[in-house]
Amino acid sequence: MVLVDDLLTAPVRGLLWIFREIHHAAREELVNEAESLTSELSNLYMMLETGKISEEEFAAEEKNLLERLERIHQRGRGPETENTGIRKRDRRGERKAA
Repeated sequence: MVLVDDLLTAPVRGLLWIFREIHHAAREELVNEAESLTSELSNLYMMLETGKISEEEFAAEEKNLLERLERIHQRGRGPETENTGIRKRDRRGERKAA
């Protein structure tokens, strides 16, 4: 009987494994992108300190990099922790504040 159960649940377990791998790859990509932006931000600070760029150029580029980094962090948190102002329903169907 156990063999039959294993044969019947194998496709579902296979799909779950695929979804876990996709999720892991997506998370890894977000982490790598965030690290890349942090490195760019560090290089930007070095360029400002060495005088290779002006304060105005620094401010514009820093704002761009920080906005991109914030979007990455928001994507990484997911809809459950984002403050969207949308009311969600709990398990009993009652509305609760987001």
